[in-house]
Amino acid sequence: MLRYFRKKKIYPQMNIHEYQGKSILKSFGVRIQEGIVADTPEQAVEAAKQLQAETGTGWWVVKAQIHAGGRGKGGGVKLAKSLDDVKSLSEQIIGMQLITPQTGPQGKKVNKVLIAQDVYYPGESKTSEFYMSVLLDRAKGRNIIMYSTEGGMDIEEVAEHTPEKIFKEEIDPKVGLQGFQARKIAFNLGLSGDAHKDMVKFVAALYKAYEATDSSMFEINPVLKTSDNKILAVDAKVNLDENALYRHADIAAMRDESEEDPTEVEAGKSSLNYVKLDGNVGCMVNGAGLAMATMDIIKLAGGEPANFLDVGGTASAKTVEAAFHIILKDPNVKAILINIFGGIVRCDRVAQGVIDAYQNIGNIPVPIIVRLQGTNAVEAKKLIDESGLKVYSAIQLKDAAELVTKVLA
Repeated sequence: MLRYFRKKKIYPQMNIHEYQGKSILKSFGVRIQEGIVADTPEQAVEAAKQLQAETGTGWWVVKAQIHAGGRGKGGGVKLAKSLDDVKSLSEQIIGMQLITPQTGPQGKKVNKVLIAQDVYYPGESKTSEFYMSVLLDRAKGRNIIMYSTEGGMDIEEVAEHTPEKIFKEEIDPKVGLQGFQARKIAFNLGLSGDAHKDMVKFVAALYKAYEATDSSMFEINPVLKTSDNKILAVDAKVNLDENALYRHADIAAMRDESEEDPTEVEAGKSSLNYVKLDGNVGCMVNGAGLAMATMDIIKLAGGEPANFLDVGGTASAKTVEAAFHIILKDPNVKAILINIFGGIVRCDRVAQGVIDAYQNIGNIPVPIIVRLQGTNAVEAKKLIDESGLKVYSAIQLKDAAELVTKVLA
């Protein structure tokens, strides 16, 4: 299940930084590892001083803030034992191109760090780390709490080698999380006494935060049991459902566009649902289901889809032109397949939009195949054929597939 969330999104979701996720958790009563975000080494030192005054911590953790996990493996999480360490480590991390298993080989530039209190207490060894996440099981249509005694580790590795150490608690949407379920989770994690009671409160608050924010996933790795039996979130990876952000203006304001693909950001501003892929055939389609079918037909024709791009049900000349600009930013695109079903929108209007966009953009260096089906499809094909532009038209999907094969040959 978690492998889906590690990959590039198809379902629209917004990611936020660890420090932002922790602030949401804290607002719902989840105990967290306290921290202060900093943009410069100087701010990092001031943050460390403030944390020392507020929490009494004498050591600090300097944590790179990027939208990716595995930061520690890439050198993005360091322990500072003095204020001088805080400054020098912040200088190393801020501005670095951090490469983790989730960033790909290109990595991500670190623009800020979180200065967090040390919660492992020097000299103490009576701590335990757990894994916990709340997410939607799309196959069952229910939320689940996934948890394990193997915290601080890559959960996929745990699932592969020791699957018996991963537990799942399914939540009935009619009644929500029940008290016995939270107690079961604490019991399965081997907790007793005060730690058991604190974990029950932790699970209830975590699930409340997940539901109230319309999240797609809350992942905490690790959840820490301190040596004095307190349960707290040391990390927070949060995915939020973009379709629900209109209900959460405060959370929508947390968006960090510098962490996102610039082309996807630009597409979003034009109300286009765009995801970049690794192929050579650009796709422009109305409707997510038709887009998936279009990518399948491209594969069958011997090509590879270069993107997922849904222009929506009311494609206009302006929308089509914006989509062309987005697709052509990818140098790997060798052809563009436009596949529109005219239901809400008439095919001849889309065809005219394609012609207008083509003329406005000027020279488009790759062949364009336009397949229009539905209302006024015949009139649309005539418009395309008589436009004099380097555009191939088709009505049947198999004809479009054959044209894709032809232009790629």
